[in-house]
Amino acid sequence: MPVISRFLGIIITMYWSDHAPPHFHAKYADYEVTVDILSGVVDGKFPKRALRHILEWYDLHKPELLENWERCGKYEVLKAIDPLE
Repeated sequence: MPVISRFLGIIITMYWSDHAPPHFHAKYADYEVTVDILSGVVDGKFPKRALRHILEWYDLHKPELLENWERCGKYEVLKAIDPLE
């Protein structure tokens, strides 16, 4: 489970050979969500403030997330993505 970014106590990961559609996982304390990279649809529960941070970060880094998704499918090393500042 490669970590691709960390910010504000949130950990963003992707899994090699994960199921479609393209998505990433976000963890914060005992909460976890998945975010569909193409649509931005969120599955799971997260505190509202932390979810706003994830979606803001997602909007800034969608092309990089798609590139990492492609790399996951090939078992390649993922590129770190800048945290939300």
